[in-house]
Amino acid sequence: MTLTSSNHWMFINGSNGAPLKIDFVSLKKAAMILRAVNHKLRQQIVRLLDENKRMTVTEIYVQLRLEQSVASQHLAILRKAGIVSTERDGKFIYYTIDDGRVEQVMKCVENLIE
Repeated sequence: MTLTSSNHWMFINGSNGAPLKIDFVSLKKAAMILRAVNHKLRQQIVRLLDENKRMTVTEIYVQLRLEQSVASQHLAILRKAGIVSTERDGKFIYYTIDDGRVEQVMKCVENLIE
């Protein structure tokens, strides 16, 4: 196995001798997305949003009996990962699940565990 690398990429020769390119920046982003959904409280938030379709942070923290700041922090992580999206309606910001993004993540996970 031959290794060459740069700041963002590493090249290795695979078992068949063909070079494999590993993008560490993309790996880091993918790990962040998986960590975002692999958390018990965030899974509860996703489940709650799935059941209710659209909720404000207030509705979420009241329903889950959390501090507002805790709910907001976890929603921010889910938003950064693209799992939830926001929509402003007057003075309210509603959170919804981004179904397409969740589908994308689950297809990736299924491919990894095959």
